[in-house]
Amino acid sequence: MKQNISILSEIESITLSHYDQNADSFWQGTKDYDVTQNHAAFLASFTSGQALDILDFGCGPGRDVKYFQSLGHRPVGLDGCPSFCNMARKFTQCDILQQDFLKLTLPQQAFDGVFANASLFHVPSQELPRVLSELHAALRPHGVLFFSNPRGNQEGWNGQRYGHYMQLQDSQKYLEYAGFEILDHYYRPPGKPRAEQPWLAIVSRRIG
Repeated sequence: MKQNISILSEIESITLSHYDQNADSFWQGTKDYDVTQNHAAFLASFTSGQALDILDFGCGPGRDVKYFQSLGHRPVGLDGCPSFCNMARKFTQCDILQQDFLKLTLPQQAFDGVFANASLFHVPSQELPRVLSELHAALRPHGVLFFSNPRGNQEGWNGQRYGHYMQLQDSQKYLEYAGFEILDHYYRPPGKPRAEQPWLAIVSRRIG
């Protein structure tokens, strides 16, 4: 069912308020979380030793921005939560953009890759094609988009957070519509039966 503008604004506002009110506990719970598999899958698509312009979409307090910076890349963070942006700036000393996912203002063809770890699933389904198209435009030709989201077949509220949960087939449709081709995908955490792997990670490349 298509949501009107006021409902979309409410979805974004409530979700961001949840993160803003729980910023410190979120940081404590995620700062040491092992996402090396995601980092490696994203960076494997590039030439080794290449310094990259990376947009960390939904950067939170800056954990992954800091990691990419440590490797000599040029990461820029983006988040809609004011507390997260302030924390990320202090933690990384990198450029952190405070932008709502539904009101993006991104430079054209400015990034080699977009790393979206546990963030794009907050975009309502009716807005996802537009957001993906905006990320496509922000990538340089043949740029890489990585995202990892909890998988499922539903959309709606989980407490004070809104989520759109998809399986591989639906994710592929959205990506192809926005001008991406899938290079690889996998389920997390590794080494578990599929029923115990709630996360779907996808590496895709901008076509053109």
